[in-house]
Amino acid sequence: VQLQASGGGLVQPGGSLRLSCAATGDTRKIYAIGWFRQAPDDGREGVSCYSGWERTTYSADSVKGRFTISRDDAKNTVYLQMSGLKPEDTGVYYCAAGGRWCSTYYGIWSTPNYWGQGTLVTVSS
Repeated sequence: VQLQASGGGLVQPGGSLRLSCAATGDTRKIYAIGWFRQAPDDGREGVSCYSGWERTTYSADSVKGRFTISRDDAKNTVYLQMSGLKPEDTGVYYCAAGGRWCSTYYGIWSTPNYWGQGTLVTVSS
């Protein structure tokens, strides 16, 4: 499975961006897909994900009400619509998929099997 993320950029506080992640290869056994991010000088944290096991989405408390994850199954693509962006949202956003995560049973933010290359989001005036 290969993941290609896009859509990052520079945006002012309060602005919006939409990230895209296209999955190719053998996607039949992907039950979890979503986004992590890593801020400068910080660890990687889970942002939002879709659980195929539970048919629901999960999001970090820090982005609830501002970020929305969605997917287009026909295109094997997942999106992260980000609005009300804050400087603390700055970081490299990674698309991730596959493996046992995004689940109350396996753990919401357990480690995925596959990672995209990351796309940089900078929120600054």
